[in-house]
Amino acid sequence: MRFFDRTKEINSLKEIRESAKNSAQFTVVTGRRRIGKTSLVWKAYEDEPFLYFFVARKSESDLCEDFRLEIEQKLGIPIMGKAERFTEIFEYLMKLSATRSLTLFIDEFQEFFRVNKSIFSDMQRIWDMYHTQAHINLIVCGSIYSMMTKIFKDRKEPLYNRQTSFMTVRPFTPVVLKEILSEHHPDYTPEDLLALYAFTGGVAKYVQLLMDAGATTKAKMLDHIIQADSIFLGEGKAILIEEFGKDYGIYFSILSAIARGKTSRSEIENVVGKEISGYLTKLEKDYEIITKKQPLFERSSTKNVRYTIEDNFFTFWFRFIYKYNYMLEIENFESVKTIISRDYETFSGLMLERYFKRVLIEKHQFTRIGNWWDRKGENEIDLIAENELDSTAVFFEIKRKAANIDLTVLEEKAATFLRATGQFKGYTLSYQGLSLADI
Repeated sequence: MRFFDRTKEINSLKEIRESAKNSAQFTVVTGRRRIGKTSLVWKAYEDEPFLYFFVARKSESDLCEDFRLEIEQKLGIPIMGKAERFTEIFEYLMKLSATRSLTLFIDEFQEFFRVNKSIFSDMQRIWDMYHTQAHINLIVCGSIYSMMTKIFKDRKEPLYNRQTSFMTVRPFTPVVLKEILSEHHPDYTPEDLLALYAFTGGVAKYVQLLMDAGATTKAKMLDHIIQADSIFLGEGKAILIEEFGKDYGIYFSILSAIARGKTSRSEIENVVGKEISGYLTKLEKDYEIITKKQPLFERSSTKNVRYTIEDNFFTFWFRFIYKYNYMLEIENFESVKTIISRDYETFSGLMLERYFKRVLIEKHQFTRIGNWWDRKGENEIDLIAENELDSTAVFFEIKRKAANIDLTVLEEKAATFLRATGQFKGYTLSYQGLSLADI
């Protein structure tokens, strides 16, 4: 699959490189694993050579030898002697950049924690000492999101706030997914597009794996994901164990419950069997895997709360792969596919709501977008979009099948919302149904 999208990010990285010719730049590139951070930097700087340091899990002296060879090859500068510590190389490059501009990209930056914890404080000292005279374009990225954000956003860490730019790489938008699927399967159906969005969430690597395998229909995608040796089967566990460490069991139980529709704290605690407020806070604040949602215009910050997994792939993985792993372990792939097909309509209904919300966000036509439900659970509105600039609001009912949409019922729910919240007085209101055919 060719490189798609990322135009804004590429332009930003190129502008940063130009700025580095006048003053040192330190850019942190973050985003969940497989999102395409490394590919983005390589694409942005494909027009001229740059130093690429990959922090593998090996001894510091072996890493330094790799880095020395990279410097000699890319810059054509022989380095006498064998460097044993990374800080020696980093200081050398910071001094060198006072006389010539250069770009240094350090990949899997968080792995320095395993190599030598003191590297971060040494880098802080060297950066503070030389950056005012340097012309270096330093970019660092890493696949463990929680560690990368801790390194640069925790006040207790030595590199706190040293970055000049903080870039977060996001999943492909629905517009880009349409472009990709159109190129690989011009006759795709709305069901195929929704499946690509639901299974991958727009994560670049997952999309690439499916497209390169010719899995461009819903059925082919499912066959490719649920098969022997599929990387999708172990992917959720591989990513999240690195994030959570030894406590991953509790976190997995919480995420599995949320994926199955247990979205309130009490419901989740009934499944897990213990008090989980601390875990929920970490999942939301530290790992940014779940989101705490409330109805639009809810006055209390603690009442009527629902928790959701925002990442589509993790939602799918916990709902079907983690839950039915015992079947996968005995290679009963067909039974798992049968279960997914059985439950797909309900699962994809949630994905369809997410899809349309993302589309509305991309259009930039509204100032507030969300959904609403009452505390009794009797009334729920799938999407509400407000434009406070022209005093308009749209209420949306979203169903897979257009025949199941009843705008009269939607208007009744909207009337309940208006009475309960007191919002949108003097507004022009409209009501719209969205179905699978509209994507």
